[in-house]
Amino acid sequence: MRATVLGRPLRGVAFDVAVSGAVALLALASTAGSDAGWPGTMLGLGMAVALLWRRVRPVGVTVVVAVLAYVQVALDWAPLPYDVAVLIALYSLVKYADRLRDGVLAGVVAAVGVVFAAARTPSQVAWAFTAVFYGLVVGAVWLAALNVRTRRLYVLSLEERAATLEREREAQSRAAVAEERTRIARELHDVVAHGMAVMIVQADGARYVIEKDPQAAREAVRIVADTGRQALADMRRLVDILREPSRPDPATGPEPAPGSSAGPDAAPDPSAGPDRVPEPAEPTHRRPSVAELPALLERFRAAGLQVRHTVTGDSAPLPPALDLTVYRLVQEALTNTLKHAGVGATAEVSLAHRADAVVLEVLDDGRGRVPATPAPPGGHGLVGMRERVSVYDGSLTAGPRPTGGWLLRARLPLPSSSGTEVVTA
Repeated sequence: MRATVLGRPLRGVAFDVAVSGAVALLALASTAGSDAGWPGTMLGLGMAVALLWRRVRPVGVTVVVAVLAYVQVALDWAPLPYDVAVLIALYSLVKYADRLRDGVLAGVVAAVGVVFAAARTPSQVAWAFTAVFYGLVVGAVWLAALNVRTRRLYVLSLEERAATLEREREAQSRAAVAEERTRIARELHDVVAHGMAVMIVQADGARYVIEKDPQAAREAVRIVADTGRQALADMRRLVDILREPSRPDPATGPEPAPGSSAGPDAAPDPSAGPDRVPEPAEPTHRRPSVAELPALLERFRAAGLQVRHTVTGDSAPLPPALDLTVYRLVQEALTNTLKHAGVGATAEVSLAHRADAVVLEVLDDGRGRVPATPAPPGGHGLVGMRERVSVYDGSLTAGPRPTGGWLLRARLPLPSSSGTEVVTA
């Protein structure tokens, strides 16, 4: 940390004290044999003391030094060595003043002082030579100070620009982190909420029928285990995205986890049961897509929902991000149906591919078995769905149906579509 004295850098204060001391020594040494005597010495010491504030109060210091210099001229004293304080004050004013106009005015005052000082020369030739000499010295000091001022302001502008760019980078980094955190939170919610909802419903069902129908209870427990494995696999994929800065080579894919099935030659899992086919290994960064909706709907059917699925229009491949959004909307909507409508409810998923947009409708009749433990309020499912849809300037409506149940409708414009729709709730 840079040392300071009264809020000023120690190095600058030391330099100003040295300059003031030098002027004071000139005042003590130069007036001994002159007509000014001790009054002249006091005048020089006043200039020296004033120079201590030349950086922080350049205008005031220049005024004090100029007044003392004009007192010297009025008393008809010859120029003395300590009059270098006039040049130092002029230099400081031009360099440190807030406005260059003050420096120009100080230069005019110094030029008038040059005329007064040269007027004491009796000879006309000597007067002209003295005026030119003093004028050149004053002009050189003024121009040198102007050059230093320009350089100083240029450096300050570069520092300010660098600080502004640094603040902008920090703001962009914070925005990127916030956006990434939101995306990750949304993905975590989609994965965990779906899996937990299915597991809770099936666990409650198994608890109720474990004595009356052990076979149904075993089936419910199997669904709980399968759903937990699927949710855990999704969580691992998401954690891998957070850990790995670069994608693995798609040609080789990630190495299989110990004890897991990997590759087409992997043996079936004997604990999976005779009616289950082990799922093939998936790339670490694979994202769910619309093509996997049938598998998703089968999991909900296994959990107790009666789900119908219809697709209309030309089902052309969607952009990857939009593909994931449609998948997550269906997943979240059916998860809400399972949590609130309960097992046995009927849901219908309709996906319409249009020329300018993809329209998704998920509705249920709300006539399932009331869950044993009602879903806690305050979830973020609708908020997350609205955020996903807003990325594409789409619209999302969700609410109860007049005939009972719930309806969710989302319209997602395709990237080539310029039309957007106002969101209504």
